[in-house]
Amino acid sequence: MQPKHKRLAIAALLVAIMGFSSLTYAQAAPKRVEITASQFSFSPGEITLKKGQPVLLVIKSQDVAHGLRVRELNIALKVNEHGTAQVQFTPQKTGDFVGHCYVFCGKGHGSMVLSFHVVD
Repeated sequence: MQPKHKRLAIAALLVAIMGFSSLTYAQAAPKRVEITASQFSFSPGEITLKKGQPVLLVIKSQDVAHGLRVRELNIALKVNEHGTAQVQFTPQKTGDFVGHCYVFCGKGHGSMVLSFHVVD
């Protein structure tokens, strides 16, 4: 192969590799889910996720400090008064899971839940 053809072949190969790596990265980007926490609910109150798909969960407090704990999904997150907090995770099993506010936020604290539906 002539030197000019070798350079073209190498350039084409590099372009193909770079295109593949950016495609792979784009597929692995987490799904961003935004939740609003306020006394005494999460909004939305239900979320559907895919098993194996990375998730970036962002929680914003409209009032006092709140927390979210989902033991089965290894989520434990605290958000300060009028603050924002986030956690990244990848659901590894399907099913329905309930998260609870674990920072006492007032009289209706016990009813503050968030449902996760993880599907294939």
